Amino acid sequence: MYYPYFVTYMLIGFVVSLLVFFWALNNGQFKDQQRARFLPLQVDAADEPIRGETIRPIEIYALLTLAFAGLMITVAVLAFALMRGGNGWG
Repeated sequence: MYYPYFVTYMLIGFVVSLLVFFWALNNGQFKDQQRARFLPLQVDAADEPIRGETIRPIEIYALLTLAFAGLMITVAVLAFALMRGGNGWG
């Protein structure tokens, strides 16, 4: 009874995952695999930690907006499935 909604929801998640994977593939995130497999074995105690780039506030707001949108979509799918389920809620 609920399963078409959840299959659609899972398909959307799968498509988004594929889009992120192909974006990473096109931007060279998987290049230099020969070097990458030896990185955990290197001990560089003398080197100071590398400081990463700071996250700008616009990036934080964008990530929070995406997280909130995903949460709201989840709530909407659950509410719609429960209302259409005929279990006394709708």
